[in-house]
Amino acid sequence: MRLLRALTLLVPAIVLAAGCAAPGEAPSGGGGDGAKTVRIGVTDGSEPYWTVFKDKAAAQGITVDLVNFTDYNQPNPALAQGQLDLNEFQHLQYLANYNVKNDDTLAPVGATAVYPLPLYSAKHRSLAEIPRGGQIVIPNDAVNQARALNVLQSAGLLKLTDGGTTVSTPAQIDAAASKVTVTPVDAAQTATNLASADGAIVNNNFATSANLSKQQVVYQEDPNSEKAKPYINLFVAKGDRKDDPVFATLVKIYHDPAVLAAARKDLGDGGVVRDNSTADLQQTLTTIEKQLRG
Repeated sequence: MRLLRALTLLVPAIVLAAGCAAPGEAPSGGGGDGAKTVRIGVTDGSEPYWTVFKDKAAAQGITVDLVNFTDYNQPNPALAQGQLDLNEFQHLQYLANYNVKNDDTLAPVGATAVYPLPLYSAKHRSLAEIPRGGQIVIPNDAVNQARALNVLQSAGLLKLTDGGTTVSTPAQIDAAASKVTVTPVDAAQTATNLASADGAIVNNNFATSANLSKQQVVYQEDPNSEKAKPYINLFVAKGDRKDDPVFATLVKIYHDPAVLAAARKDLGDGGVVRDNSTADLQQTLTTIEKQLRG
């Protein structure tokens, strides 16, 4: 699934196109007409909305060369190594984790959308029906686990002693002040465990594959809240190229009504479009990186 709606790393090996134009190079046969080629790493290159995006870019003299990956671990290293000009597949939290782990400075150049993380229940129709002492299943990977805990806190089901951050863990749960208990499992197993639990935080891609319905959602995070900002999806560039005006143009093209309509048709209507400034995105990224470094 694209956009890291709720990030998981359970995906197979890299597929990297070879023999494409180098970053910034004129497209084949383009010559000296000022046209530019921008290579963008994505994880959903077969989706039709990218054709709309590419056509809009071509109308402004920009040839978009998509490089499709099936392994979320690869687009950032490819960008850092200069094999790409941009990538568009991740949210701020994932980018911060990558930068801190790899001592890198990849930077956001524009926002796309945020996908609220839902709490599903197969037993209850509302939050109020979830009993005290009820069991909620959450993903156990660091990024999604912290996000899930914050969702449950905002739902009033538990309290975190650290107030809730992007690095919260179950160790920060104030059991005495919480209504439910949590059981971390592999993200791919959250939907499977839904039948035996009172609820489960399920990443959107696994919810889709498990055919979970909107009617089973009893709560989801507010996509416009500060807590959701780390999960805004992005176009990302190398730090020394973040102010490239061509990249700013591509971000603007992504927000063209025709592109957004096509993306909504292909990806569903769960995403909330965001247009945060690059300065705001960078500030949020810096804050997350500081939290990760302790």
